[in-house]
Amino acid sequence: MESPILKSIIEGLLFVAGDEGLEAVHIAEVVEQETRMVKNMIKELQSDYASQGRGMQIFETAGAFRLASLPEHAIYFERLAASPTRSGLSQAALETLAIIVYKQPLTRIDIEEIRGVKTDRALQSLITKGLIREVGRAEQVGRPILYGTTKPFLDYFGLNSLKDLPATTSFEIEYNLEEETRLLFEKLEGRQLTIDDV
Repeated sequence: MESPILKSIIEGLLFVAGDEGLEAVHIAEVVEQETRMVKNMIKELQSDYASQGRGMQIFETAGAFRLASLPEHAIYFERLAASPTRSGLSQAALETLAIIVYKQPLTRIDIEEIRGVKTDRALQSLITKGLIREVGRAEQVGRPILYGTTKPFLDYFGLNSLKDLPATTSFEIEYNLEEETRLLFEKLEGRQLTIDDV
C-alpha cells in the first residue's frame, strides 16, 4: 500500500476511534500492515501536522494514539460551545438523550449498542448543555461511567420526576429508538432548546 494512502486511512481510523484512540497493533491488523510500518506512518503524520501548522495533532497515551485539537485553540472551542447558533440539539443528541432518559443509568457502550454508532459527540453536547451527568461507575471491567439525566433536564421538560415521562411499552418487546425520540420531539414542539434554557 502506498504511503499517502496508508497515512490517509490511519488518519481516518483515528478520527473514527474518537477519545478511545487506537493502539498501533490494532491499526496494523485493520490495515494489514506491520506494526512498525504503522508507527512510522503515525510519526510522519505527526510531523506533517506540525510542519503545516494544522489544527490537529496525534498524541499517544497509555499505548493508544488519539487525534485531537491543539490545546492553544481551546478558547475558540469554548466560544463555539457558547455560540447561540450552536444551541440546538442534533438528531444524534436527541436519540442519545432519549436512550438515557428511558434506560438510565447506563454506560456509553450501552448507548452505542442501542444506537449502533459512536456517541462521544452527542454525549459531550448533552453534558455541555447540562442535560445529562455522570451518576456513578458500572460494576464491570474498567468501571465505565454511568450517565443519567439532571435537574435542568426535568426543569426544561416541565417534569417533577422521571415518573412523569411519556409512557412507552416498547422496551418489553423490542427497543424502539424512533418512538422514544418522537416522544421527546413532541415535548420539544413549539420550543427550541438553547443553552440559556438549561
